[in-house]
Amino acid sequence: MNRQWVVRSQSDRFSVRASTRLLATGTGLSLLLLASALFSLSVGSYPTQPGDLLHLVLGTIDDPGLGLIFHEIRLPRVLMGILVGASLGVAGLVLQGMVGNPLASPDVIGISHGAAAAAVLALWLTGSAGNTPWMVPAAMAGALLVAVALVALVWRVGIRPARLVLIGIGLAAGLSALTTLLLVLSPDATAMTAYVWLTGSLYATRWNEVWQLAPITIGAVAVILLNARHLDLHSLGADMAQGLGSRITRMRLLFLLAAVTLTGSAVAYAGALGFVGLIAPHLARQLVRAGHAGMVWLSGLTGALLLVWADVIGRTLFLPRDMPAGIFIAGLGAPFLLYLLYRLKKRTG
Repeated sequence: MNRQWVVRSQSDRFSVRASTRLLATGTGLSLLLLASALFSLSVGSYPTQPGDLLHLVLGTIDDPGLGLIFHEIRLPRVLMGILVGASLGVAGLVLQGMVGNPLASPDVIGISHGAAAAAVLALWLTGSAGNTPWMVPAAMAGALLVAVALVALVWRVGIRPARLVLIGIGLAAGLSALTTLLLVLSPDATAMTAYVWLTGSLYATRWNEVWQLAPITIGAVAVILLNARHLDLHSLGADMAQGLGSRITRMRLLFLLAAVTLTGSAVAYAGALGFVGLIAPHLARQLVRAGHAGMVWLSGLTGALLLVWADVIGRTLFLPRDMPAGIFIAGLGAPFLLYLLYRLKKRTG
């Protein structure tokens, strides 16, 4: 029996509808993510036994070498994978809900490409061979500019799924060309760093990066959760949503800014990872149908699982090489996009 509950705040500005199936699915995904994180922490070029892993977590083992690998290399990398995967998964859900398009995601419609182009521009201007403090604000600004341009172009001729995808692909192609030009003009050290980063990798993640990204992700997701009921209203159509009290323009701007913040910060810290924002919401919907508040939880968990496992495969399957996680995400995402295009064409005739 799938029982349902509705929890509302006293001012009725925040409400969440939950069901036994949603809670069971979310709990199961949370436990699976925890198990995946522990597995990721225990495998690699220096495998760790389960008993040693427990001692490392508790801080009761006296092995400086193993402690260094666990605390300074693997743990921040896993946490970064969880944060970035959740950010992209939630951003994809918001974009799909905001425009009513199952193909909308940060990378497919060009937002990730805007963030990547702006971040590479920051690298080029500073001549840096590693992350620069300007990358995060630059990536967010690039994502925002592309999002504004895309919405303006689509609204002028009417929002239709195929048209949105085509315009987004066009913007992404132009931004990819700009990124390539910047790489050609960059010094060799900067270009090599940018090439690896553009593929999407969690390699050499540091604790300070985790602490910088965590409040951005948590803050943006909190804003989305507090206003998730407006996404539910938008799914009924603009006129119906406005009639039910939703301020369409203000809410669209708020959700756009939240999605851009999540995408820009994720791209700045982990590179141009594609398809996570497209795949995660669809996989979550296959597990359970719920309101957007519940789907934020499931999409975040699904995105985190995708990236954690892509990173595990990348750094263990080809030892001693450490392959970027973005390669394996793209290998899954490209056929998934073709499948969605086929379904959309079949539905629209």
